[in-house]
Amino acid sequence: MDNAVKQNKVQSLFLGLQHVLAMYSGGVLVPLLIGTALKFSAAQMAYLISVDILMTGVATLLQLKRTPLTGIAMPVVLGSAIQSVSPLINIGSTLGIGAMYGATISAGIFVFLIGGLFAKLRAYFPPVVTGSLITVIGFTLIPVALLNWGGGDVSAKSYGDLSNLLVGLVTIIIILGFMLFAKGFVKAIAILLGIILGTVFAAFLGKVSLDPVASAAWVHVPTPFFLGVPTFHTSAIITMIVIVLTSMIESTGVYFALADLTGRKLSAHDMANGYRAEGLGVILSGIFNTFPYSTFSQNVGVVRLSGVKTKQPIYFAAIILIIIGLLPKFGALATIIPSAVLGGAMFVMFGTIGVQGVNILRHVNFDSEKNLVIAALSIGGGIGVTVYPQFFQHLPQTIQLIVTNSVVVTSILAVVLNMILNGKINDDGEQVMDGKIVEKGLAQ
Repeated sequence: MDNAVKQNKVQSLFLGLQHVLAMYSGGVLVPLLIGTALKFSAAQMAYLISVDILMTGVATLLQLKRTPLTGIAMPVVLGSAIQSVSPLINIGSTLGIGAMYGATISAGIFVFLIGGLFAKLRAYFPPVVTGSLITVIGFTLIPVALLNWGGGDVSAKSYGDLSNLLVGLVTIIIILGFMLFAKGFVKAIAILLGIILGTVFAAFLGKVSLDPVASAAWVHVPTPFFLGVPTFHTSAIITMIVIVLTSMIESTGVYFALADLTGRKLSAHDMANGYRAEGLGVILSGIFNTFPYSTFSQNVGVVRLSGVKTKQPIYFAAIILIIIGLLPKFGALATIIPSAVLGGAMFVMFGTIGVQGVNILRHVNFDSEKNLVIAALSIGGGIGVTVYPQFFQHLPQTIQLIVTNSVVVTSILAVVLNMILNGKINDDGEQVMDGKIVEKGLAQ
């Protein structure tokens, strides 16, 4: 292997690590929240987090590697779906832990089976829809960034402490410094360098503890049905099907965001492969007693900022996740990064995703009041339910799961309004209404 190839591999390794750090806190958040709510023991929690990280890597590999039926083959990273937290806690506390995993496996099978049918919705996602969707994905994640920047726990007295604000600000300045003044590979890993140097700065302020590393085990072996044997209940299965449908809609937005970045035109077959790969990931998550996976939108920001649009760094990210899942001490290293550091990095990443959506909308004809209405109402609806999810608090819980998800609300509003006002876009980029071609050249 010559020096150039070695250098390329090393660079891809660091780029992969950057992806892992960008998604790590979000990846472990779901098992932490569910395990704590269901009062899992320390041993159960240790297993839960480790196997979740490991299976995240496996699920990501399923997306990267194209087969005749699975794999979208784009720089996609998967992680535990945050929208699954509340329903899984409810299922686990009322029907038992086994019911959570039975419902998860069933939902995964459902996703795999309907992947081809769901992919046909691609024709209903012209630029005015995808631009609105990607804008909302980015800007509605900004509160998550601020939550972490302030310390991660709004109820804590230390939330918003000046030291947290300073750490986040220093992290942002470091990232921006590398983005604006560095070149080549160093510029591409600006986020990683910002997180590392931000953590070093936080350590000088006494905000970093190595105790999690010291207490973590060296090796962990995943075991199917370790926490509970699946049981199957109709109500739980229906609930989880609703959840995975929202995840599929979110993934659709991420697929289009990455397609826009990489210059790739997605076919229905590509998207069907992506959905089926997610379905397999969800099935495996139930078998190994972790939780449903979906495509992580925060990693789109990493691709956007790094400028590296190949799959190789994601392969390294998946391998790193698998190693971390098997060797918990390495996983614990990522947990010592202060929330304020991650929040600062997230603030930059999520903002760039939102602007990417705005850039897509820049090519939409807003001289047409129809397009203006579609974008205004869909973006407004998505941001609105993020700020005030209580708006729907008197609706049934199952419906709330759908209408309080900003990406789902934006998708539904944008697709329905576009169908009513503009018709749909066919595979040749032609706008079709009432069976007639109205305008050409509108496909992404």
